[in-house]
Amino acid sequence: MGNADSKLINQCVIANSDEAKQGVASSLEAQRAGILHSGALSGTFAEFSQPKGANLLTRTEALNEWRETRTRYGVWQYARSLEGPPHPIATVCDESGARTRGVNFASQDYLSLASHPAIHEAATRALRDFGPHSAGSAVLLGNTKPSLKLEAALAELLHMEHVVLFPTGWGAAFGAIAALVRPDDHVVIDQLAHASLRQGATAATQNIWTTRHLDVDHVRQTLADIRRRDTENGILVITEGLFSMDSDMPDTERLQSVCSEYGAILFVDVAHDLGAMGPGGTGRIGMQHMLGKVDLVMGAFSKSLASNGGFLATNSHAVKQYVKMFGGPHMFSNALSPLQAAIVTECIGIVRAPEGESLRADLMRNVLALRSEFTSYNMRCLGEPSPIVPVLIGSEKVSRLAGCLTFNHSVLANQVEFPGVPIGASRLRLQVMANHNLQQIKHAAGVIKDAIDQAQHILNASDAHDDLKAENQC
Repeated sequence: MGNADSKLINQCVIANSDEAKQGVASSLEAQRAGILHSGALSGTFAEFSQPKGANLLTRTEALNEWRETRTRYGVWQYARSLEGPPHPIATVCDESGARTRGVNFASQDYLSLASHPAIHEAATRALRDFGPHSAGSAVLLGNTKPSLKLEAALAELLHMEHVVLFPTGWGAAFGAIAALVRPDDHVVIDQLAHASLRQGATAATQNIWTTRHLDVDHVRQTLADIRRRDTENGILVITEGLFSMDSDMPDTERLQSVCSEYGAILFVDVAHDLGAMGPGGTGRIGMQHMLGKVDLVMGAFSKSLASNGGFLATNSHAVKQYVKMFGGPHMFSNALSPLQAAIVTECIGIVRAPEGESLRADLMRNVLALRSEFTSYNMRCLGEPSPIVPVLIGSEKVSRLAGCLTFNHSVLANQVEFPGVPIGASRLRLQVMANHNLQQIKHAAGVIKDAIDQAQHILNASDAHDDLKAENQC
């Protein structure tokens, strides 16, 4: 970290002094009546998910009014923009124009490869040799030499024979499921699976069975119930290598065994663990010695591999060809650009090299340090050590206020609520990078702890005031 960034951290630490905390608390206390009665801390997206009315356009206005209210009071955490690379120290602007420069735990660049000079060189070389644009669907003439090289690199990394590339990770999840599952088939899906997986399943069939999170016995029971009634149609079982909101992981070995027992196909989304975890960057599947043994592996490049894009890996050439023809986002979207393909291929080379092992060690050191800091404050981190460190809060009101305070104190952490997580399970989700340092980690944990405490104090004081007022009225 350079002198300028060290100075920034020192300034942030000063801003987090007791005097500064009291000033922020006083400011919020002054605004308390307005914000608490404005609706900015109330409500969830669920209230706006099924709008009524004959006009498709005007019935969206209620959500926008709620957004504007939350923005006005600084508790709208969406659509912020980076004003530079996703470094550990970054400048961010929100929709209202408010700006902060501080410690960044809100970007997903787990191995810090987005700033790696070899990655920049690979992008420059691809731009020079192939131009910026694939200029077509992969089914037509969108493939390029870099994209074919990427397919081979992914197949080798995963010990799978065939790979289909998609322009986004979302497209890979949605497209692969929608291609393979027919209306009479069944999907058995973990209750916390990503929206892209759930929406792909919903687009494909009405026969969707949701199982308790990470509960292999419940999966077995569900498969047995399905097979007692239906021995003719297919079953796709969907899970993730690392669940991005809870930082926990499935037993893929047991799941694959149960699927094989009942003639089902296992589909594992490795978007968050591939590259960042496991031997040689092979993620949860590699950690459980399941490389090449899982039926279908799907992933995204946007977490550890410094680019947009996604893939499906399979050992079946027939499956590859079928998904290419019937996976809509592959067939009807423009293919990955040569730059994206070249970047990911270069990242995979680093991931598999000794440098990749060193970066993963740095990343896990930072993860453990951050979790330890939170534990020292008696704060609950969900799940297992991974690049994702979720700090459970619960109350949407508390988490919105805490998110506002962390932003004001120059710490960037994503506040997550429904529909990202269930109602009443709101949290701050921190995403750790290999090139964070201990000073940044200690500072961020302290700011977040104080922000949550201040938010709870403000809301408790408001509740006490309202109770006293109600008693006096009685």
